[in-house]
Amino acid sequence: MYRFVLWMCYLRLVWPWPDAARADPLLVNIVNGQLRGRDRGDYYSYESIPYAEPPVGNLRFEAPQPYKCQWSEVFDATKPPEFCLQWSFFFHNTVLGKEDCLTVNVYKPKNASRSSFPVLAYIHGGAFMFGGVMEYGHEYFMAAGNFIMVKITYRLGPLGFLSTGDANLPGNFGLKDQRLALHWIKQNIASFGGDPENILLMGHSAGGASVHYQLLHGGLDGMVKAAASLSGTALCPWANQYNERQKAFKIGHILDCDTKGSSLELKKCLQSKDPRAIVGAVEQFLVFGYVPIAPFAPVVETADTAEPFITQHPADIMKSGKDSQIPWLMSYTLNEGGFNAALFLEKDDDDRELIEVLNTRWNELAPDLLFYRHTMNSSDDLNRYSQELKSQYLGDRDFSFDSYLDLQRMFTDVLFKNAIQKVIELNHSQRKSPLYTYVYDNPPESGLGNWISGRTDVFFGTVHCDDLFLIVNTLLHGKLRADEQVISKNFLQMLIDFVESDKGLLTYDKCEFKVIVGKSKIELVYITGEDCENKQVEKIP
Repeated sequence: MYRFVLWMCYLRLVWPWPDAARADPLLVNIVNGQLRGRDRGDYYSYESIPYAEPPVGNLRFEAPQPYKCQWSEVFDATKPPEFCLQWSFFFHNTVLGKEDCLTVNVYKPKNASRSSFPVLAYIHGGAFMFGGVMEYGHEYFMAAGNFIMVKITYRLGPLGFLSTGDANLPGNFGLKDQRLALHWIKQNIASFGGDPENILLMGHSAGGASVHYQLLHGGLDGMVKAAASLSGTALCPWANQYNERQKAFKIGHILDCDTKGSSLELKKCLQSKDPRAIVGAVEQFLVFGYVPIAPFAPVVETADTAEPFITQHPADIMKSGKDSQIPWLMSYTLNEGGFNAALFLEKDDDDRELIEVLNTRWNELAPDLLFYRHTMNSSDDLNRYSQELKSQYLGDRDFSFDSYLDLQRMFTDVLFKNAIQKVIELNHSQRKSPLYTYVYDNPPESGLGNWISGRTDVFFGTVHCDDLFLIVNTLLHGKLRADEQVISKNFLQMLIDFVESDKGLLTYDKCEFKVIVGKSKIELVYITGEDCENKQVEKIP
């Protein structure tokens, strides 16, 4: 027996076993100590890991502070993530979630053929107002086995974006949360088997706009290798807050903060209030259903702000060429606006579609539906522009079930497509790194438009999220059709190739993306259920 033990010790010396074979994969050491994850069968999960000090009390309405606690015992990373505190229209107009919510959630596939994984850092959408990481699944990525996925939570609504337009209460706390989470990923992801030099930053909708804001802030070069903004950029009209000071003091008034116009006193007062009351005040900003959908969003901060996120309008930053120069993918679906317009196909108590309300309230609601109320000085100008929009898309017809698709087309253009066109134009001469775009057109059996409207008798086309739900699984979409399974596989391969390419090259199936910048025409990839096609166009279709 003694000789056997000596022999085994000798083998360990001359033929050391890999650490991964000896170590418990559920135990991970990071800068704060050791944590324990969960074995999910096909992958490992490490959830609800704090990356910032709780943004409560005196840290509410402040830039996030790095999480400093050193764990003396093993941290339990098996608890599922929670919603950040929010007013949720989609959950029956209720306040849900918690204020202490700043966590990262790491998912690692069991793929023994890889010793190190590229990393997908994912920022969820929700108009900067609602949503959470648990709504966007990771199973497709885990089944493919090529990515470690990290989902980021960040402050939403007034807790994330309240601003008085000065240095005392500058706003953009949610964007600053995202940046701190990216620092956490860069510092710690190698402990999970991730490659800190191969990080793809991706987001959808407000998450896509957030990715763009991270590019505009600068400093992403060297932190992430490539970026993807699906169905959202910083130039989307809902991605910029206006009249922020007026909104901040309105919340103060609702919560009985007698501040006499002092932004510093307003902040102190609101720091003492119940956070659920602050979030609940969102209801007072809605004029029809969940309209406007994003009353609190990113702002341009003043130059005297301590460590501001942006101090120029996104368009001006792009014109200057000072945004981060890494490969960047933008996308949109052919009928994005169904997400916003489908609300008007709900029926009232008299079995009439809500769209008919617009015949008498169009001038009143349109500036908030399409986010241009702040762009004009008089109600006459607003009314004139609203009527011009209606005429452009509906001609002389009334709003009705029969004209719904024209309303949806208006929402698609104004809220999504026009912004992508503008980004391309602004980057035409200044951008030094690859910029790509795809458009997706493959309607599902039932999509977000059906869910929002409660209708199964309407064809909405390819709406907001219809491509996303082939990348991150969701209960809203259900089982993938055969063609969607192929598209899903192609999307996942596209993303892994994007982050692993040394030159930022991008392909989808047989279609190789062409760099947009510096061309007289726009190059994009058009993806359908049957094929993909490279298109060269004057304007995006």
